[in-house]
Amino acid sequence: MLASLTQMALPISSSTKAAHILVALSHADILPNKASHKLQDKPDFLGKNILGALLSRRKMRLDEIEGTPVAAALESGALVAWVIVDLAKPVFEQQTLIRKAAQLLLEEHPAEIHLAVYGDAAGRQALAQLAVYITWINGAVLPSRKTGKTSAGTQSLAKIVLHGYKNADEFTLLHAKAEGNLLARELTVLPPNELTPTLYRKRLKEIAAVESWKYDEFDLKKLRKMGAGAFVAVAQGSDPEDAAIVHLQRYVKNAGITVALVGKGICFDTGGHNLKPARHMHGMHEDMNGSAVALGLLLAASRGGLPVNIDCWLAIAQNHVSPRAYKQNDVITTLNGITVEIVHTDAEGRLVLADTMTLAAKQKPDVMIDFATLTGSMHVALGSRYSGVFSNREDLAQKALAAGKSSGERTWAFPMDADYDKDLESRFADIKQCTLEGEVDHILAARFLDRFVGDTPWLHMDLSGSNNKGGLGAVGSDVTGFGVAWGVEMLGELQSYSRQ
Repeated sequence: MLASLTQMALPISSSTKAAHILVALSHADILPNKASHKLQDKPDFLGKNILGALLSRRKMRLDEIEGTPVAAALESGALVAWVIVDLAKPVFEQQTLIRKAAQLLLEEHPAEIHLAVYGDAAGRQALAQLAVYITWINGAVLPSRKTGKTSAGTQSLAKIVLHGYKNADEFTLLHAKAEGNLLARELTVLPPNELTPTLYRKRLKEIAAVESWKYDEFDLKKLRKMGAGAFVAVAQGSDPEDAAIVHLQRYVKNAGITVALVGKGICFDTGGHNLKPARHMHGMHEDMNGSAVALGLLLAASRGGLPVNIDCWLAIAQNHVSPRAYKQNDVITTLNGITVEIVHTDAEGRLVLADTMTLAAKQKPDVMIDFATLTGSMHVALGSRYSGVFSNREDLAQKALAAGKSSGERTWAFPMDADYDKDLESRFADIKQCTLEGEVDHILAARFLDRFVGDTPWLHMDLSGSNNKGGLGAVGSDVTGFGVAWGVEMLGELQSYSRQ
């Protein structure tokens, strides 16, 4: 649960009883030029004298705290963190700075944090939005099964008090975005015995009831009858056979566009018969992250009141080893009739997505976006600080890059030209699932998925940024929820999109 927010237009008073305070200063106000770094020449703010003494002791210049937030105790005993933010720099850098400053306070697990923003009106607005959003998403404690911890260590932040800026309306969407990110991270960190397909479907049904979404599901029995051979091939190796494609629908009166969100939800990935080694199987409960991001984005759009119809399709399954599990050289038939030669059983994600995307495309959405922790080669290409995107429309790819910059969840576009298809040619079927070489598997996976969207404008996100040690941008946990904040920006970009 996110902390409550109280807003106060007036600056914070030195007599405040607050115990944890974040002071956010605008570069334009504090360091308008390089001529003077003397603190006494700067506008007044809370703890200015204490900060001056701290900088003097550490032999630091004032401009150095742009990259390194600092903290010290006031005479009252309150812990204050100071940060200077250059609002002309990329959003990702701004978020990282504010997050580092907030973490200096949050590591004490306070119940309440006060945020004080300074600068001109535009600067205070920007700093307030950054500080509130980042404190919301980092103040909530993710699920943990540790025992013997103090109650304070497992308690989420309960209250945020914002000083220096007040505008209740503009925090609604920020709150919704934070809720969506938190839901995605909460689901992703759950251990696999607590998020089996059965338990996941139960959780989804409960959320749908609360949010008034229409809920439908295609279980394995129904999918077999429909001819969804790609999804069934992956799911048939599990016992019990509890896999399903879940369909959640949110319709808004007078919405101008319908967006299909598709998410890969492999609750645990052993690799199948091509079994992963232990070091690569560890953490594979996070292979459902794409579905969690799609769900988190649906939640953010709903609670933020975005005027967009959303069809959300979640491919919920596991990739296990058993006598019934699919194997190399099998030839399967997908829901849209394409035959596929199985080359590697650890390339299961594109198979469950293929049939799920076929179902989504049949509804004729204006745009389809899929999220998946799909390929290791994307990690090789980008690391875990960006996520890669592919699209069958150049304008969508450009919108995706713009949303990455404005959200702080950075994306990079990759090619998917038709001549890559030569590597997927099969002697036995219409197409190979993948190759064994794997160098450009992220591109080949996108080319494979392209066969299942028809003429729908489509964007594919390979979530290499789903887990980054030490956090990423606004988020301090290793599991980042990457894609939710990006998706909110993207949905905003798409509200006037016309299908081409």
